[in-house]
Amino acid sequence: MSDKKQKEAQIVTINDKDYKIDDLSEKQLALVNHVADLDRKIQTSIFNVDQLKGGREYFMKNLEEALDSEKK
Repeated sequence: MSDKKQKEAQIVTINDKDYKIDDLSEKQLALVNHVADLDRKIQTSIFNVDQLKGGREYFMKNLEEALDSEKK
């Protein structure tokens, strides 16, 4: 399949409505790309926050254990 046919077959769904990529204006396509990129960044940020929380819990546990061992 040629690149043009593949591009013509591309569909984006926005608010439960399908749109052909070729039917979108340059501005609309740019906005779709911004929204998609922001969605990816949000997911990456959530993943990073989960990692940071896990790391904080680990170090907090180690700190608590170190403080408890000093008391004994």
